[in-house]
Amino acid sequence: MRARIYQPARNAMQSGMGKTKTWILEFAPAERRAVDPLMGWTGSGDTNTQVKLRFDSREAAEAYAREHGIETVVLQPHKRKANIRQGGYGENFATNRRQVWTH
Repeated sequence: MRARIYQPARNAMQSGMGKTKTWILEFAPAERRAVDPLMGWTGSGDTNTQVKLRFDSREAAEAYAREHGIETVVLQPHKRKANIRQGGYGENFATNRRQVWTH
């Protein structure tokens, strides 16, 4: 069995970093997907692709894989640079602005 260990990226629909602190162990597909001739659904007999194990650290995920004899590939996360403005969101509504702020 092969698997990959990675840290998920942030949700594109949100600006926050929720659910990006955990590490995930995800199994690689062992067989190809096939189209069911009767219904036209795409499926596979490989149920391991449905399994996603979550860990608090990369080391814990690697230890689990080693203990169960799973060959792994570790993908390092691409860290996002912090976007912190000087005054923050509240600065938009400050009463001491030097310029007129309109739409």
